[in-house]
Amino acid sequence: MNMAESSALTAEQLERLRSKARWVWEQTLLIHRRAPETRVASSLSPIEIFVCLYYGGLLRFDAHHPLSPGRDRCLISKGHGSVSLYPILVDVGFFPPTELERVCQRGSFLGGIPDPVIPGYETVNGSLGHGPGVGCGMALALKRRGLDNRVFVMVGDGELYEGAVWEAIMFAGHHRLDNLILLVDDNTRCMLNYSARVLNLAPVAPKLEAFGWRTREVDGHDIAAVHSALRDCRDCADCRPRALIAHTIKGRGVPSLEDDPLCHIKTIGAQEIDALIGGRHA
Repeated sequence: MNMAESSALTAEQLERLRSKARWVWEQTLLIHRRAPETRVASSLSPIEIFVCLYYGGLLRFDAHHPLSPGRDRCLISKGHGSVSLYPILVDVGFFPPTELERVCQRGSFLGGIPDPVIPGYETVNGSLGHGPGVGCGMALALKRRGLDNRVFVMVGDGELYEGAVWEAIMFAGHHRLDNLILLVDDNTRCMLNYSARVLNLAPVAPKLEAFGWRTREVDGHDIAAVHSALRDCRDCADCRPRALIAHTIKGRGVPSLEDDPLCHIKTIGAQEIDALIGGRHA
């Protein structure tokens, strides 16, 4: 079982996390090469957050017993943007590596949008906006049982348009769910344009704080900063729910995606992927 740790990163640990992030980035592109229907741009922006959670000693999980009572809960509300979690779940032992070869194929449990049968996924929440409410229910139940498990919920910045998200934010603040950590993948683009042009919610932090939340902001691609901020959100002695707003780049590392306001629905070809990763592909 991977038990959460409290110590700061050593130089060796930091380099390992950076190496894992690069590997996950490559694997995400390779998955998209085999299954172009996956939402690759949305899946590249939260990689460092996933890496810090699963490799950085911040999330308690048991890959051999996915529903272990001692686990922390990690909900990915922006499910379409979590294909980059597939290789991580393989690497830490939730299911065999061969499953990555079958994404979106008949008989595979790994689809372009995650399904709740995937070992390691707590739930799939239907349309966008429901993850925070599900997380609130989990967090409240855990607190009332006197348990110290934490609930992490990842949302996208475009997902913050959903009214259900703000209902959950109000609920968590009212009930002082200090075991709930909201992870905002603020990659500045929703499906049809830059988020600020569709509905500008910036600045987000003061809005959350107005409902009784403790917030932090971080460069979402700086491994050391992300790990430190996540550890602080997890460990701080505060009776408020916590939110980490991670400023990220949609399509991170792929110039044709980074520069396109419509990259959310964009597919990149095999030749471009091969060039990006040096021709290494499965």
